[in-house]
Amino acid sequence: MGRAFEYRKAAKMKRWGNMSRVFPKLAKAIEMAAKAGGGDPDMNPALRTAILNAKAQNLPKANIDAAIKRASGKDATNYADVNFEGKGPHGVLVFVECATDNNTRTVANIKMYFNKNGGQVVPTGSLEFMFDRKAIFEFAMPDMDLEELELELIDSGLEELEEEDGVVIAFANYTDFGNMSSKFEELGIELTKAELKRIPNNPQEFTEEEQADMEKLFDKLEEDEDVQAIYTNIA
Repeated sequence: MGRAFEYRKAAKMKRWGNMSRVFPKLAKAIEMAAKAGGGDPDMNPALRTAILNAKAQNLPKANIDAAIKRASGKDATNYADVNFEGKGPHGVLVFVECATDNNTRTVANIKMYFNKNGGQVVPTGSLEFMFDRKAIFEFAMPDMDLEELELELIDSGLEELEEEDGVVIAFANYTDFGNMSSKFEELGIELTKAELKRIPNNPQEFTEEEQADMEKLFDKLEEDEDVQAIYTNIA
């Protein structure tokens, strides 16, 4: 059925419906982008993307401005990206992306969540090849047909393009994120979302009962302030 279908399905099943969970994570992404590349979105593509995605999740402007201000302060927190790979209940594969200012704390917490919920953390690199890392862009269908749009984007790294109900989803390799972003700006296409995602290349079916067991682990991971994203091989 194609990666776009799987992505839409995953988006519809998204668990982060609780603003108390997702807002701090969005703000942290903005703060990290601003600290790395400066607080001016016009001069910092990563910050523009973080703000775009935050707005798509209805993060208030005051929160966005506060995150940028924190990044430019003399006491700005230094965050590091760290990933974990693990196997959960019933053999589900789990890839966890974190942003932390205390690696010792994060490692201990992530291992505890897995161990107490029927899983275990595995060595780094054990599962990464089971996921394709993709740049994914969402936007309203512009004033051109899909074939013409595809021709415009193909040289910038486009791999797949799908449209449904006036919403277009474009896929590219994660290394082409910048090329694609620049092309959208050139074409005057306003994105509603731009993300780097890990998509399972061999998704597996699990029963509702099995997924209920998995949810206990996912909930614990999502509640952790250091966890930015969770990916699984659930079909």
